[in-house]
Parts: sequence; C-alpha cells; structure tokens
Amino acid sequence: MERLFKVLGDTNRLRLIHILTKGELCVCELEVILDLTQSNVSRHLTKLREEGILEGYKDGLWIHYRITEEFKSRHRVLFSYLVEEFQHQKVFTRDLERYQRYTGNHLSCTLITQDRRSVINLIEK
Repeated sequence: MERLFKVLGDTNRLRLIHILTKGELCVCELEVILDLTQSNVSRHLTKLREEGILEGYKDGLWIHYRITEEFKSRHRVLFSYLVEEFQHQKVFTRDLERYQRYTGNHLSCTLITQDRRSVINLIEK
C-alpha cells in the first residue's frame, strides 16, 4: 500500500491518471495535452504501469495507455475519490480544457507528428 501512495504522491502522475479517466491516449497525445516532455511522461507512465494503475499496448508507431480495470475495481473507493477531487483543483481543470480542445478539434497522433507546434497552438488557446 505504501508504494501505491508514493506513486500517487506526484502531481504529474495524478495529471496522467486524470486525463486517462477520459479515455485511452498515446504518449505523444499525453505530452501535448499535459505540456510535458517525452522523457517526463515516459518516466511517470513506467511508475504507474509498474504499480498496476495503467496498462499500455503498441499500435504501430504509438503506445496507447489506459487505466486498468483491476485498479478501478480493486481500489474503487480511492479511484472515485480521485475522480471527484480532480474536478476541484485548477491544474486538473486546465488539463481537462486542453484535452477537450484536443478532442474537439479532432486532432491525432499523426497530426502531432506532422506539425506538433500547430497542434499545441490549437489546444493552448
């Protein structure tokens, strides 16, 4: 249990969990939406995977991540608490706005690869 709370004790890991409550995303999407570097995202994803919170699968060039059903069911009270708290803190509401602009503009990994700066400009407005 101590390891679980240590993993959850980092704001960037909580931000990843928060945005993945909205649905599965690939690493490049997480980088752009959360405005984090690839190495930062990868490091945090590794810790979340090791703890069984996230799972990933490869799809061509991209690795997609999602919250595991086991984590949601085994820790349902904790997961519900997190989801509720995400709604009340500015960093998470800002991330959600960026996510909504990303999905609302029908952006994709392919577009990020082709023109990352334009994608970032669209979601930063």
